[in-house]
Amino acid sequence: MPYGTPDTPRLAVRGEARLEVDPEIARITVTVSARGTDRPSALNDLTRRNEQALALIKSYGDAIEKLETGSFSLTPQLSDKGRHERIRAYHGRVTLTATLNDFTTLGELTTRLADLDLTRVDGPWWNLRPDSPAHRDARTHAVREAVQRAREYAEALGARLDALVELADIGAENTPPMPAAPGARRSFGGYAGGPPPQADTPALDLEPQRQTVYAHVNARFTMTRPAL
Repeated sequence: MPYGTPDTPRLAVRGEARLEVDPEIARITVTVSARGTDRPSALNDLTRRNEQALALIKSYGDAIEKLETGSFSLTPQLSDKGRHERIRAYHGRVTLTATLNDFTTLGELTTRLADLDLTRVDGPWWNLRPDSPAHRDARTHAVREAVQRAREYAEALGARLDALVELADIGAENTPPMPAAPGARRSFGGYAGGPPPQADTPALDLEPQRQTVYAHVNARFTMTRPAL
């Protein structure tokens, strides 16, 4: 019987959990740019600055969990005047993405990268790993809440839980994403062309943003006959 019987009623409840935990990783995006009046000079400057940024990031060793090149472009800029397609300059750009697991070095690395010529730094974006124990903890809390809620309903009727009929994870796709809190993302530009990065460059003080983990389950139980 889909709705149970008088002797074996069914009880449906929802279990929820919302945990706030410290982030495990931080991601920054580094955009290196170059501009030249001819293609070779623009490409050479871009290559040199890209290698400089890569060397700086890699110098932090195990603190860098992942380093990827996202995109590369070299675009001619046409002259605004005249009927002919005359190229006035070339603009080059390379985008790098670095994932860090050591937040003590994040502020220093971000500051030194922003100090490079024609380099922009965006981030950090704080996050948890997909296999973080926090996700398991949230699911466990959600299941325990569902059982506790069902038990309280049954006790209110003078009954007790008898068996679990169904436990369903309603899925993360039904949970709207939480908007980023103010200050979760920061941008640092080096387009003014500052001096080469120095080891004693003052480091930014970046406070990790706490992460919110959600879990929702639907549970159905049978219970003993209520004492009505």
